[in-house]
Amino acid sequence: MSSRTPTWRSIPITNLGTTKTTVLNKTGDWRTFRPEVDVDKCIQCGTCVTYCPEGVIKIADMGVEIDYYFCKGCGVCANECPVKAIEMVKEEK
Repeated sequence: MSSRTPTWRSIPITNLGTTKTTVLNKTGDWRTFRPEVDVDKCIQCGTCVTYCPEGVIKIADMGVEIDYYFCKGCGVCANECPVKAIEMVKEEK
């Protein structure tokens, strides 16, 4: 491998819980599915925090917290969770 070939180590870390798509508009209103965390299964590994494209997940004292105000319901967190502690459930309006 040449020294110019990018590796996974060269990918910058992003979305450290400080960025959101918008700070002026509630963007979770149109969500069809929402992620729900089973706190008994969750091992607080932070994988969901790392992969959340909106940066709306954080690990708190009581476990994983999701800011539903900005969550789009994309399901990336549920897909990446190594212990399947996050389930996407139909949003009830």
